[in-house]
Formats: sequence, C-alpha cells, structure tokens
Amino acid sequence: MDEGKPAKAKWWSRPHPQTPSARTESPDDGDGDGDFELARPLPPAGPDSGDYELSGPVSTAIPASDGATPSDGQGSSVVGAGEARGASPEADGSGVAGPVGPPPPSVERPKPLHDPDAYSTPPYGEPGPWAPAPPVQHPAVASPGHLTPPPAATAHLGQAPAAPPHLGPVPAPAPGIAPDPAPGQPVDPAPGKPASDPWRRYDPWSPTPLAGAGALHQTGAAVPSEAQRRRKVRKGVVGGALALALVSGVLGGLVGAHLERNGGFEQVELPQAAAEPTGRAADSVAGIAARALPSVVTLHVSGSEESGTGTGFVLDTRGHILTNDHVVEPAGDGGEITVVFNGGQTAEAEVVGRDSGYDLAVVKVSGVSGLAPLTLGNSDGVQVGDPVVAIGAPFDLEGTVTSGIISAKERPITAGGESGDGSDVSYVDALQTDAPINPGNSGGPLLDAHGRVIGINSAIRSAADGSDPENGQVGSIGLGFAIPINQGKRVAEELINTGRATHPVIGITLDMDYTGDGARVGTKGGDGGAPVSPGGPGDLAGIEPGDVITEVDGQRIHSGDELIVKTRAHRPGDRLELTVERDGAERTLSLVLGSADGD
Repeated sequence: MDEGKPAKAKWWSRPHPQTPSARTESPDDGDGDGDFELARPLPPAGPDSGDYELSGPVSTAIPASDGATPSDGQGSSVVGAGEARGASPEADGSGVAGPVGPPPPSVERPKPLHDPDAYSTPPYGEPGPWAPAPPVQHPAVASPGHLTPPPAATAHLGQAPAAPPHLGPVPAPAPGIAPDPAPGQPVDPAPGKPASDPWRRYDPWSPTPLAGAGALHQTGAAVPSEAQRRRKVRKGVVGGALALALVSGVLGGLVGAHLERNGGFEQVELPQAAAEPTGRAADSVAGIAARALPSVVTLHVSGSEESGTGTGFVLDTRGHILTNDHVVEPAGDGGEITVVFNGGQTAEAEVVGRDSGYDLAVVKVSGVSGLAPLTLGNSDGVQVGDPVVAIGAPFDLEGTVTSGIISAKERPITAGGESGDGSDVSYVDALQTDAPINPGNSGGPLLDAHGRVIGINSAIRSAADGSDPENGQVGSIGLGFAIPINQGKRVAEELINTGRATHPVIGITLDMDYTGDGARVGTKGGDGGAPVSPGGPGDLAGIEPGDVITEVDGQRIHSGDELIVKTRAHRPGDRLELTVERDGAERTLSLVLGSADGD
C-alpha cells in the first residue's frame, strides 16, 4: 500500500499543526519516519549512570469499535492528542468498509516558509513557527501534559467516541531504584547513600531547583586539559618571577641610592683632627695678634656736626693713646670720645694734642688700670717684603686682624685738603702695604713679625675719589699707607710734652704750578714777600728764586709735594744735601733744617 505515497518530510522540516486535533500514527511506514511520541526514558542502568537513551514508540493494538480486526499489526491506529485523521478501508488495512460518515473538518496547514527539502537537510537560522523548539522537561519525570491521554476523538465512520487509548502500564522501577517524586519536589538520595546523580534531583520548576541536588560538578564552562593547566601554572610562575624581579630591582635601586647619598644606615661621623695646644709661635700672625689685641682700642667720636669711628693703641701705662688726627677731628672742642678696649671695657678720653700736618693725635683715658702699651719698632730698618700685621676696627668691626707685606717704602702721599686752604693737608713719607686696610682701621698699629709697631695706618687708595663721604668709601684694593713709627714717635712725644708738634722747614716758597721735573722755587712769596726768607735755612745755603731742586740726599724728587714730604720726614736741625739747577747747570747745596710750630 505504499504505491503513490508521497515522500514525507522529516520532523524538523514538516510544519506542525497549530490547532488541537487528533493525530494518527501509522506503524505501517516501514522506514520509521512517521510522527511519534517520545517515550519516558528508562531509569539508569547503574547507580553512577546519568545518561538516558530515547527509544522509539511502542505500537499498541486498539480494538475497533466496529468489530474490525487489525491484520498483522498494520491496521492499528493511534489517536493523537491534537490531530484526527480518518482512514479508508483501503488505508486501515482491515479490508472491512464501515459506514461512511461526514468527513472530518479540514484543517489548513500553515504553509512552509520554503519549499520542502528533498534531502531532508535541517533548516538554518532561527526556528520558524513550523519548527518549534522541543519543550524542556524534567529528565526523570514527564510533565503532566506530555503523557496525559488525549481527549477522545470522534470514531471513524460515525461511530461513538472510543475510549481513551491506553498507552500501557508504566513499568515498575527496577529493584533498588526509588520511585520518581512528584513534579516540583526535589529527589532525595537513598538513606545512607551519597547523591550519585545530581541531575535526578534537579528540578527547574521548583522554587529551589538545586535543593537536595548537592553541588553540580559541571557549570557549562570548558574544562581545561592537563596541558592547559600546566601552561597556566608555568605562566603564573614566570609572571610571579618577573614581578619579584621588578620589585627587587626597585627596592635595590632605592636602597643603593640611599646608601650612596648617606653612606649607609649608620650615623655619619666626620673625621676631625685631635685637639692641639692653644699656644702659637710668637712670630706667627696668631701669636702677634694674641699679644697685641689687648693694647688696641676702638674710638667712637661724636661732635656737634659729625661723628666717626677709628682705632688707636696704648703708648704707656698712664693712659696715652696714639691715633690719627682725622679720627678725633669730628669731636672739635666740645665733642665726646669713647674708648672701647678689647675686653669690652669702655672709658671716656680727652685730646692731649693733635697735628693735621702729620695727621697724628694723642688722647688720654683716666681711671683705667692694667694697660699694656705696645712696643715701638724702628721704621728705618723695614725692608720691602717684610711681613706685617694690621689691627683695627673696619666699619666698626673692632678687633679685626689682617696681614700682608711691606709693598714699598718712602711713598710720598698727601691726605686731607677738604678745607680748601691747604691747612689740613698732611704730607707723609709713608710705608705702603697690601694688608687689607679699610675705613675704621685709621690710627691702628702696623706690626712687624715680632709684634712691634712700625707704622700707624692712615690712608688707603680706592677706586672712588672720596668726594662723597657716604657713597665714595670703598673697601681695600691692596694699597694701604702707614705713617712710619719713627716720625710718629717724635710727633707723639711733642704732643704729650708740649701739646704741639714742630715742623722742619727750609725757608722757601715753592711754585706749586710748576709741571716740570723737580721742585721750583717761586719768584715771589705767598704773602707778597720774598720767595726766599731772608736769614732762613735756604737763604743761608745759597738758594735763589727760580732754582729747581731735583734731589734730596741723593734721592730724585719730581714735584713740590715730594720735597715737602722728604723735608718733614726729618727733625728740625737735621742737615740735608740738595741738588739744584740754575741757568742749566746743577750744583749741590747743604743746609740745616729750621723749625716752625705746627697747628
């Protein structure tokens, strides 16, 4: 009866009926391609088996209501739950024709979205309405609606509805296997036995799907192989080693930098020389300064119009102190002079005598005991290059010690001249030194290597011209000048003894405008008198107006200032040998210096 039978599409490509009707399965299809119901899976064969095998439907003979007898199992029919399909006498295989009743209502099948595939190839893409996804059901318990017998369909040929087909008794569970629980209830393992099949106790419709199922060993993720696990372990070990190396390098760098900067983690203790004796050699700068500082004082002078600071040194135990005239000049007749000793003791002082031509002055303090005078040396024995030490109070920094050498001797200098009439100009045949001397050092001692006074610091040469008292003062440039102590001793003695100093004179008037080499005698006197004082030392020696004096005691002179300096370097009564030019001829004259009172 298979002639002319159309090829039936597979279940995944044939549309499914959309309305409930009876559906009949024909077991006479020899190829087994017909629709069938999935039977309930059998229980697992063993306690550890969780796999189920789906079996084909079992044909069950259903007695016909009209007394027809099926032949060889080919005439049996199964009434489906949602499809009623009539059978003709030729189709049911019984050979008996029953009464013909009205044909069953035709059900319009949905048209497939594509033509049937002769090769039964499953469709691609998402399932269509004609290929619904299979329902999810409990693996061990069928859903209530799946195996419930379908409602009775109308019997063929107008017969009364047949009784619901019986699909056969449910097989009893195998010995040792507990019956399946009701739907929605978790399956408990056998008492005293661990759960060997968690999927038997998994119920997705239960409020707690995993209740009683224990831990599911599979989560759906891929299980790595042994080689993959080993590679993962190796990667972790390598990564950890690299991280450890990186951290170790960073820590090592930090520790190394700390050690390099600080020299280690211990406290730093710098090397230091052992303590040495405090004493110094007598001829060293430290030894000279230690002996001389107690005898050097700082003078603070204040007057009605100006004030100043200078230095002096003690001459004797009676309190006489030698300093420069320009240091005490601001005090005038009613000013104050305060003397500060090296130890900090102070005392008031008064002027004993002063001379602007020599730029020297003597002051005296009273009521001070323990005075230590400095030893005076001999400036005539000083040689260029001898070491010297200068002590003073530059810029009011008392007790400052500097050192240097004698740079030159008999350097003629003039200082002062601020009055304009020349009465305050001092002429000094000075010692030149490179020991730093600054404003405030004036009047301080210049000491030799034995600590003896060889000069009185008086002047410096600076880059400024000194016209601005506040802005014109600058520091030392290595050109300092000191009054020789031999001249200072004589003047100091005269000032202490008489209050005035005497000046040696030649008794002539010089032409200070002469620009030639030497000192020329003027043609007329300063006050309108004779340029050569009658009966004076020069007149007695034969000097005439217009003569040019070129040498004094064999030393060449180049100006009138140098002649004055050379003259004042001697005492009154000293004899001088002069070389003069007259009418182009040189001659030598000898004279004895006269005396004139100073200011």
